[in-house]
Amino acid sequence: MPGIGLETHVVDRAAYDQSVRRFRELKIVLPTFAQLMDPSRIPARAIDALAAVDPDAPHAANLFRVHWHNAAGAKRPVAVPEHLVLPRALTGVDAPIVAALGNRFPMIRAHKVLAAYGCLAPRIVTGQFDPTRHKAVWPSTGNYCRGGVAISRILGCRGVAVLPAGMSRERFEWLERWVAQPADIVRTPGTESNVKEIYDECARLSRDPGNVIFNQFAEFGNHLVHRLVTGAAMERVFEHVRRSRPALRLAAFVSATGSAGTIGAGDALRERHGAKVVAVEALECPTLLENGFGEHNIQGIGDKHVPFIHNVMGTDVVVAVSDHATDALDALANGEAGRRYLVARRGVPEKIVTQLDALGLSSWCNVVAAIKVAKTFGLGADDAILTVATDGAAMYGSSREAYLARRHPRGFDEVAAGEAFERHLAGASTDHVLDLTWRDRNRIFNLGYFTWVEQQGVSLADFEARRRPEFWKSLEAMVPAWDAMIDEMNGRTGVATPS
Repeated sequence: MPGIGLETHVVDRAAYDQSVRRFRELKIVLPTFAQLMDPSRIPARAIDALAAVDPDAPHAANLFRVHWHNAAGAKRPVAVPEHLVLPRALTGVDAPIVAALGNRFPMIRAHKVLAAYGCLAPRIVTGQFDPTRHKAVWPSTGNYCRGGVAISRILGCRGVAVLPAGMSRERFEWLERWVAQPADIVRTPGTESNVKEIYDECARLSRDPGNVIFNQFAEFGNHLVHRLVTGAAMERVFEHVRRSRPALRLAAFVSATGSAGTIGAGDALRERHGAKVVAVEALECPTLLENGFGEHNIQGIGDKHVPFIHNVMGTDVVVAVSDHATDALDALANGEAGRRYLVARRGVPEKIVTQLDALGLSSWCNVVAAIKVAKTFGLGADDAILTVATDGAAMYGSSREAYLARRHPRGFDEVAAGEAFERHLAGASTDHVLDLTWRDRNRIFNLGYFTWVEQQGVSLADFEARRRPEFWKSLEAMVPAWDAMIDEMNGRTGVATPS
């Protein structure tokens, strides 16, 4: 399946050799997938080097922080990824909802930097990307392109961000600080739901042989890095929570679809724990739920199509959440009146409320979806729901200001806080939840035909191969091959002894 990252041999030896020379010059060591999956495998010298490195700096050592095992203020990896166990006082359900914190990742404070590395590293060690002559093009609705630019800069190449012009101001401000040239930020029309426009721009850029497109919606490195690395991190979080609740079972993994990278972790959790895999989308654009369309402000979950790397036939439930909920809950959690209301009127522990700034818009979307799942399936105190907080509130200050000016021009007081809580948390209903039958899965799978076969030129045979569970399971065998190639490249640079 050419062009979407499924090679496990050196395709272009000259490009490979150029990467070796560049990495030797810049003293770059690539971490393996196995090391990101289990940071205890990272060599001690690499861990020790992190003590002197700012996690948000474009420094090669930070490649060894591209995993879930970072902690606020800590220089070394921690045994258990940082997470929040959201209490019943906040969620209104007995089932513990556990959110792993993506804003602990380095450089971009979002877990999409992991996806970017998972896409670029295999292309480099297979000689499909030459950092001395290629530009890496990162189509995204925000965090993935930031992750791509960060990884590109560390690896000594040009990164180009392609994203809708209507995304949050903070995303563009970050990009302006990190790109090599202003032209490396390409603004496409629209907002979160305008993914087709991103594809069209990438088609134009791909006519230049110097541009390599890393389409997160079709790159299997994105799926695999989450299936293995995020899957292992979620399992470690679950096991940690279960130590104090021995009867706890893993009932569901909830993930906004986005590029369908993160939801790949659900494949591992479904296989090992029998967890339901829950795909979440915006109610204003219910593509999976209703073959629908529209626009919304849950930034980070681009839609109007079914990603090529979404294992649709392995998805159990679809939930739609309105951006009215995510905008309101973001305001509730990030203002004095809202925080005061949560503690004083709802009894939410202050230590939880002070950490709610770790939840961005798509994170709140996941939380609301988890509440809806708990209510739909009657989950109780022994049924854990795992989800991810993709990024934190820091990326949405401008969006919050716009929302407050539009909906609460006189200020967001405790009355507004109470209304937001009652409507979107306590009042989260079982509406817009679909327990998928085979026919439902088949419908959603078939919807992808129009994007991938008719528009993007994927062969029908390659498209159809993804129906079978064996296809998705077989992909795991690629990762040890990539890791061996990463070790070999590290050995050739001479910068460090292979792991």
